[in-house]
Amino acid sequence: MPNLTPPPDLHFRPFERRDFPRILQAIDSPEALMQWAGPLFTFPLDEAQLESYRLSAQQPPAARRIYTVCLAGGEPVGHIELNEIDGHSARLCRVLIDPSRRGCGLGRAMVRQALHIAFDELRLERVDLGVFDFNAEAIRCYQAEGFVREGHLRRARRVGQEIWNLDLMAILQDEWLQHRAGQPRPLQGDPR
Repeated sequence: MPNLTPPPDLHFRPFERRDFPRILQAIDSPEALMQWAGPLFTFPLDEAQLESYRLSAQQPPAARRIYTVCLAGGEPVGHIELNEIDGHSARLCRVLIDPSRRGCGLGRAMVRQALHIAFDELRLERVDLGVFDFNAEAIRCYQAEGFVREGHLRRARRVGQEIWNLDLMAILQDEWLQHRAGQPRPLQGDPR
């Protein structure tokens, strides 16, 4: 059975102003901005946009939770958000891992912890996301945590002279519970 608990030294804290420099350093091109945030921001990203974003999580109703992901000593290693929280579902978005920490399993642990919050704490029924179809590493991460592809938007976002396709993925609460328990997912139409 796979180990599906987050590493004990990984925790989420609210996104704060002190996190802005790390985000600004990581988002150094229009392409990087589109991959991280979709059309939410304009390039070049600046502190004023990030402050507005940060404050949006504090407006009632609490439809957005923005987190900085830290190791036990408090070192920030990533960013993740649950957005469009409506009591039934949420959208996982703006997932960013410190470039020096990629390839260490942090992405999966971050997604797993966000799903724990969505399904176990908020008691949601569904979490979905959009990921550009060329981002094979992210797609593998999401699939490994139980997400399934539900759709494909062709020519969804223009970035410079390119137009990118977007895959839509989701996981349901019962699928999360099966995945967390290490149980195989029934095939569509399977009476199990």
